[in-house]
Amino acid sequence: MTFKSFLQILGGTAVVLTLLPFIAADYWWIRVFDFPHLQLTVFTAIATLAYFMRFDIRWFKDYVFMSVMIACLVFQVLKIYPYTGVAEYEVLDAQNEKAEAQFNILVANVLEKNTKYDSLLAEVKTKNPDILLLLEADDKWLNAVDPTLKSEYPYYKGAPLSNTYGMLLYSKLPLQNSEVHYLVDDSIPSIDARVTLKSGEQVQLFAIHPTPPMPQHNPRSTDRDAEMMKTAFKSRESSLPVLVLGDFNDVAWSESTQLFKEVSELLDPRLGRGLFNTFNANNILMRWPLDHIFVSEHFRVVELDRGAKIGSDHFPAYIKLSLEPENKEEQTPALPTENQLERAYEIIQKEATQKDTRKETN
Repeated sequence: MTFKSFLQILGGTAVVLTLLPFIAADYWWIRVFDFPHLQLTVFTAIATLAYFMRFDIRWFKDYVFMSVMIACLVFQVLKIYPYTGVAEYEVLDAQNEKAEAQFNILVANVLEKNTKYDSLLAEVKTKNPDILLLLEADDKWLNAVDPTLKSEYPYYKGAPLSNTYGMLLYSKLPLQNSEVHYLVDDSIPSIDARVTLKSGEQVQLFAIHPTPPMPQHNPRSTDRDAEMMKTAFKSRESSLPVLVLGDFNDVAWSESTQLFKEVSELLDPRLGRGLFNTFNANNILMRWPLDHIFVSEHFRVVELDRGAKIGSDHFPAYIKLSLEPENKEEQTPALPTENQLERAYEIIQKEATQKDTRKETN
């Protein structure tokens, strides 16, 4: 095989992998290619540049190949561009310096088998969040961190589980109507709570950790997507400012997360600020943003950061926000289209149908 043929095969592979997520199917082997988009962009750029520098572009098939590769690269870059530091902010910087309107959040997927409890507690001490969400937390994690955390965090709601979907919510701010829900599966919890800020104003918090599409456990993304869509509709129905936190097991630019964002009418603080890749903490080359903090237009950003290593395969996600409803008109999200709402309803209905089918089979 010649080097030219090798580059053409690599380029063709890049194009196929770029287009594969557009297939309207929820199989894991399709949805998984949503994740390495940044890596695929770099891969495409290297293959295109190498072909251009190594060979004279004289023949028709060379022009066709280069045109396809450049079009693919442009598409890939445009998908990533909003998360770069040169794009416009979607959530603007805070203007109000009143401390009572500000609060900070730390979201940490601790990795259930991880035993570096002190690393997590050290990160909590460093960031000193008002709201702390721990994911993949079982009874061992609860027993290890609760004696330290309960003195600083008087408000707690949790569902410690040993199936990697346990969830612990700690808060220095009062929680009202805090409830654990099982939106899709009776072993996958989510938490809803109203949070009262120091100013006395209330905000609605939704914490989720949907299951990923994986061949050995859940070969389709339907359950994950349905939990996201159900949360999106709950967000739409809330009369309070809304926060949605958690490990979505999905990247920020995927079709499913974008649909969630559009239907929920929430904003992404990362837009214009960076990717803040939280997974995989153990592999510098294969990282993408799986842990998310979405906010309604009532909030402004004071600080956005990625946490330190805590022994998990995830980095924590950190944000400091300011509640400024008086300025919400400056960043009001677009309303979802009828087609987007129908797609979200269809995903929820598909999950319900699959659940009924599984019950009948069992």
